[in-house]
Amino acid sequence: MIRTKGMKGLGGLVLAGLLAVVVVAFVVARTSGGDPVTTAGTRYAVTVTADRNTIDVRLDRGEADTVTVAAVMPAMGHAMPEATARKAAPGHFVAEGDLFSMGGGWELSVRLTGPPGEETLTFTTLVAD
Repeated sequence: MIRTKGMKGLGGLVLAGLLAVVVVAFVVARTSGGDPVTTAGTRYAVTVTADRNTIDVRLDRGEADTVTVAAVMPAMGHAMPEATARKAAPGHFVAEGDLFSMGGGWELSVRLTGPPGEETLTFTTLVAD
């Protein structure tokens, strides 16, 4: 006769362990690649790639003359000063420098100004250490 009373608890532990491995793998994959994030407002749409020292902003919709970026890490209470991105090419802006004080989850605000008007697009991104 096979005893199954202890198997249910063991199965739950194995499932919890596998879930933890999947979550860690996802977080590592998201923070190590600088994956692009696309977001849209009423005037502009952008694709943004961020790493520790560079924020790359590409316009998918709208024409901007200036782009500024600001970052806040709500979980740790960090806020970085607003940085002006330089125009690298039409529809492509790059901000460089010490943009994030540490790796982790950051709320990024991209303020765009141009003929369609001014708009701030805000989203969350993960930055690698």
